[in-house]
Amino acid sequence: MEFKVALDVFSGPLDLLLHLVKRHEVDITTVPIARIAEEFVAYLEPLEVLAIDQVGEFVDLASVLVEIKARALVPRPEEQAEEPVETVREDLVRRLLEYKQFRDAAVMLEDRARHWELRFPRQAGQEPVAGGQPPPVTIGDVQVWDLVGALGRVLRRGEARKPRRIVHDDTPIEVHIERVEAAVAERGTVAFTSLFEVPAGAEEMPRSRVVGIFLAVLELVRRGRLVTRQERLFDEIWLAAANRPPAPLEVTA
Repeated sequence: MEFKVALDVFSGPLDLLLHLVKRHEVDITTVPIARIAEEFVAYLEPLEVLAIDQVGEFVDLASVLVEIKARALVPRPEEQAEEPVETVREDLVRRLLEYKQFRDAAVMLEDRARHWELRFPRQAGQEPVAGGQPPPVTIGDVQVWDLVGALGRVLRRGEARKPRRIVHDDTPIEVHIERVEAAVAERGTVAFTSLFEVPAGAEEMPRSRVVGIFLAVLELVRRGRLVTRQERLFDEIWLAAANRPPAPLEVTA
């Protein structure tokens, strides 16, 4: 079974790059290319497994990041007379700044549209009032890229156990949605990684089933039926029903 994912939440490689920059809490103009390149490449595996339409764009930008990193670490003599690595880096930063401006404007307009819809019916010809700021991004927010990163860790954990066998699983996405909702309803708060646990002695979970569960979680969050939270970067992501207060997080010694 082959998955082909075409969701608007995957906004392209610059969106992922901006997410990584914000996660490092650095100024865009001082992007740490070496660290960003390694983390960006780590996202390629789950994106390839998801088989999203624009995965080639992510590979292209990953190659640019890796090239900048390599040329900065080991410059070649002929590059002294050619285009320096800093010029390539500055071009990437310029593109990222332009993307951020458009993205912030889109977020602001979407937020304002939701605000107005709560008060007034949408009228033809209405225009948003100038001014205002996009909603702040805090370290506790769980974005789609946090979920993709968690999926990558799940995939790497499974591959470390034993050689992977190709097993197809054609379970419909709605079945996965029902199972995830049932687990959340039963336990109140569910760890994202626990959805992919395999009982001792059982066979490895097929990749197609891993993708199905991930897409089910993503769809439930998009529909507003699940909320996600994460205390710190790279910590466990917790899922809870949107219509009930989340249970306290488990504390491990």
